[in-house]
Amino acid sequence: MAKNLIELTQDSELKSVLETTNEVCVLYFWAPWAAQCTQVDEFIRKDLAVKYSKTKFFIIEAEKFDHISEGYEITAVPTVIITQKEKIVGRIEGVNIAKLAKDVNALCAAANGISAQAGDAAVKTEIEQDLNTRLKGLVERAPVMVFIKGTAVQPRCGFSKKIVGMLNEHSIKYGYFDILTDEEVRQGLKEYSDWPTYPQLYIQGELVGGLDIVQEMIESGELMDMIPKESVAA
Repeated sequence: MAKNLIELTQDSELKSVLETTNEVCVLYFWAPWAAQCTQVDEFIRKDLAVKYSKTKFFIIEAEKFDHISEGYEITAVPTVIITQKEKIVGRIEGVNIAKLAKDVNALCAAANGISAQAGDAAVKTEIEQDLNTRLKGLVERAPVMVFIKGTAVQPRCGFSKKIVGMLNEHSIKYGYFDILTDEEVRQGLKEYSDWPTYPQLYIQGELVGGLDIVQEMIESGELMDMIPKESVAA
């Protein structure tokens, strides 16, 4: 683990650093039950803490250190707070890798001997690569994946409700992703798949299409021929 990456075990560790340094510090609040923290956690550990090696990154379990969380008004995880001289100079709530990378670069580049302009260019490339890797992982998460608005139990638009209903009706086992929970995925997947609307259905990581195409393929019997046997309930 990078020396500038500090997993908080007691309050005094954070307090002593913030009271004695004029440098920027990054505080990452997370929870072990929150799956949405995974991407932010990996980005901080594998990218930011390595690139900005002179900046201290604190990993703080929000519920374990609830008084610290209350002090920074943490109401959801993941949340990243950027501080300098005990003042908050940046706040990133939720999974927003683009903003996190941009804000850390803007506030930490100079102290790490990186020009802000060069840092911005590198950040843009890293974000694009990281997002594409994440999207690839999402479309391949299950043999059949559908990207919808809402959940499979409670779709939040008529088109999403209809495609989920068709999959259920044909006993197709599928994974789903609620695009309303992640704007980065919602916008990025449109470009990744070159498909501008939702819902989107994927089989074995390959885009099948939207509602109209799926409906036509179900009616012709073509879709069921594409579905892996293990993805059809007995």
